Amino acid sequence: MEVRNVVETLVWQNLDQVLDRKEGACKCERCRADIVARALNRLKPRYVVSTTGEVYVKAEFLEPQFQLDVITALAEAVNRVSNNPRHDKE
Repeated sequence: MEVRNVVETLVWQNLDQVLDRKEGACKCERCRADIVARALNRLKPRYVVSTTGEVYVKAEFLEPQFQLDVITALAEAVNRVSNNPRHDKE
């Protein structure tokens, strides 16, 4: 049985939408991963072990506050990573 954080899936699914709104944001794999990690650290995880659990959590995403939390965490992460990208440092 696999344990998964459905919020991670939702963050990845919404990443491009948020990146497209930030002019000049780097979209390299390193920056994308840094953005997702930073956003996930601000969001409450929703772990599931079944398809039913995944459907339930994804249904929660339809609630405006949950959507706002995910988009806000991503937007803040995009700004932070854009201001201090690590792809040239390592």
